[in-house]
Amino acid sequence: MRGEHATYACGAALGFLGDLIAADPRRGHPVAAFGRAASAVERRLWRDHRGYGTAHAVLCAGGAAAGAALVQRAVRTTAPAPLRDGARIALTAATVWAVLGGTSLGREARAVGGALAAGDLDVARERLPHLCGRDPQALDGPQMARAVVESVAENTSDAVVGALVWGALGGVPGLVAFRAVNTLDAMVGHKSPRHRRFGWASARLDDLAGWPGSRLTAALTVLAGPDRRGALRAWRADGGAHPSPNAGPVEASFAGALGVRLGGTLAYGGRVEHRPVLNDGARPVAVPDIERAVRLSRRVGVLALVTTVAARLAAGAVRRTPSRALRPAAGAVTRRAVGALARGAHDGRGPGA
Repeated sequence: MRGEHATYACGAALGFLGDLIAADPRRGHPVAAFGRAASAVERRLWRDHRGYGTAHAVLCAGGAAAGAALVQRAVRTTAPAPLRDGARIALTAATVWAVLGGTSLGREARAVGGALAAGDLDVARERLPHLCGRDPQALDGPQMARAVVESVAENTSDAVVGALVWGALGGVPGLVAFRAVNTLDAMVGHKSPRHRRFGWASARLDDLAGWPGSRLTAALTVLAGPDRRGALRAWRADGGAHPSPNAGPVEASFAGALGVRLGGTLAYGGRVEHRPVLNDGARPVAVPDIERAVRLSRRVGVLALVTTVAARLAAGAVRRTPSRALRPAAGAVTRRAVGALARGAHDGRGPGA
């Protein structure tokens, strides 16, 4: 039987390829099913109180992770031995495909970009909510282009890199738990009157879960971007200025890599926010920058797959190596101890004499 790390690597690669070939279906997606279940739990639990929101987050995310762990255990213990590796690879591949959203992200970004390029602002406003929660009626063409680039940057971390990081750390349960936490944040983690307190736990949990993926996304953006120095400079200078601890490094590195200016004033459901400008001094976002951002996102996703799979394989190799290296030494120590005991018994002394 192949090692657990090798089967994960095969499954992750197949799942990533599956997302490239077949983007998220418009109906019947597992994440949408989780969202409906979480909404049903919210209707029963909702109170304008952080405690109830914490219970909602733990029940939904914890339940999803526990269910994934049970399925993984069932595959590991009940599948016939000749089929066990294949079953584990198939389960990982299906889960990776379900939790990744890189291809759908690019598809929606290009749809808005195409409408903007054609000068059809009505269609662009109609498609923009598929990417972000901003009020499209309050945005003109350049503002929508900026919103798309910012959404591509942030969702590269949320919909691709972060999931791969937690998959490498926790396998199928890690993948499912991350997507559940991220989905809950999108559903209740915003500062609307209904969710300001109830969604507090989901938002904080998402900040915690997204931390490693966002830093890896920023680092890979520096490596994959057309302007590496600009990406690193903007990340260092402006990454901490964003109100989101995870969106800041990612959006700043994308801004520097693409040579554009992000951030500033935006509107969410009638609420206006004035955010710090990222990569100040650069030019505003133009419509062609949407395609450049999508291509950068794709390169970052591929690098994230390679990095996380390599890290998991390396961790497995390191875990096995010490035990093999210590076996001869342990055998020698055991032989010397047995010899000393035998000599002590022969001359009439016990080991503690």
